[in-house]
Amino acid sequence: MREIIPCTLLVLFLSFGSAEGLAQEKSYITVEGKKLNNGVVLVDILKAGKTNVLQCNQGAPGCAALNNGKYQMVELPANFGLYECRDVEVYAEDDKSRQNKLGEYCLIEKQ
Repeated sequence: MREIIPCTLLVLFLSFGSAEGLAQEKSYITVEGKKLNNGVVLVDILKAGKTNVLQCNQGAPGCAALNNGKYQMVELPANFGLYECRDVEVYAEDDKSRQNKLGEYCLIEKQ
């Protein structure tokens, strides 16, 4: 009986710890421009009043030059997604179910 309680607590701790690691941060962004530079798509965005850039490799799955407008962005947990950076997915502003991903990018914060 004494061995069951610590094992149960360990399982619960690991479950909550992994759920925390898989947390995704959702925010709303405004696309202000786009350009192509040597096969890299650069999308200028405004997120919470700060200018950032979304970057992806032209021709990669999920790489799209977004049109100006408002979108929903989801920051993926570390080591998830296509890129080895702060990986984000972009959806239409009103896509609550997140069924139709518009693109996947590397988020570059401008100083």
